[in-house]
Amino acid sequence: MQKRPQELNSGRRNFIGAAASLAVTGSLAPLARGQSLEEPGAALERSAIRRVRIPKTGELLPCIGLGTSRTFDEDPTAANPNLVAVMSRFLGWGGSLVDSSPMYKRSESVVGALCKTLGRDDLFYATKVWTKSGKQAGIDQMTNSETLMGTKRFDLMQVHNLWGLEEQLETLQEWKASGRLRYAGVTEMRDMAKVESLVQSDALDFIQIPYSVTDRTVEERVLPACIEHQVGVLVMRPFQAGKLFGAVKGKDLPAWAAEYEATSWGQLFLKFILGHDATTIPIPATSKPHHLDDNMAAGAGPALDAAGRKKLTDLLES
Repeated sequence: MQKRPQELNSGRRNFIGAAASLAVTGSLAPLARGQSLEEPGAALERSAIRRVRIPKTGELLPCIGLGTSRTFDEDPTAANPNLVAVMSRFLGWGGSLVDSSPMYKRSESVVGALCKTLGRDDLFYATKVWTKSGKQAGIDQMTNSETLMGTKRFDLMQVHNLWGLEEQLETLQEWKASGRLRYAGVTEMRDMAKVESLVQSDALDFIQIPYSVTDRTVEERVLPACIEHQVGVLVMRPFQAGKLFGAVKGKDLPAWAAEYEATSWGQLFLKFILGHDATTIPIPATSKPHHLDDNMAAGAGPALDAAGRKKLTDLLES
């Protein structure tokens, strides 16, 4: 979960203030496809976010995804108006990739309930297998995830934290070969040497790793390997669990941010990630509609180029 402090910079406040609040009744009756939850006459001024290519196939995906760790751990039978608004706005911006995991407790069920409420089944569904109890336990878990999230075929399945790696990755390859799965990957937060070796093995389509302007360890070896071996990169913890916002608390957004159409620190942090040639999609998690809008706006304008990335790193390291 990417927490943000209450005291936000003026640029971020202005962006959020321009976004209309949603009128959500609490009813979970499915909406007609394309029907909006926003109040009439209060539509957000927004552009569809840019799309990026999956390295292995060239398939296009919207460049900002949606994580669900902690933020979607709610009762799936409840109204959950904030989460309905988050998902509705995410789709309204043109978002597609939603990432979850059995580790996230009720999150997979909530994703399924939200999609049913909104009448949508066209997400890029990504989740994880997370068990050390053997191959069949992994198969059972993934089959259950299909039911919970409401999809007959996952777009991306990842071995979570490398748990049961050999057994679970074998199943992922079998599912890909049979057409039950489109892409296979792994997630890991610590053992980047192992992640690098897996990338070099050409067994993966995606990895999911932490990366941010203040956590750039993977720039040295892992990200270059992903470019060489055409492996997509999902970025977890793009705000360092909220620490980045603490680092800029009380600081004005630099004037040069306007060159990149960034109106908040959060957008700058995401544009830094999007500016690296290896990164495919950051997946910030939120349960707040106005934070969702701010995150998605980072994908509607240009990413930081080399000069902008250096300015931001220099600013945070000064």
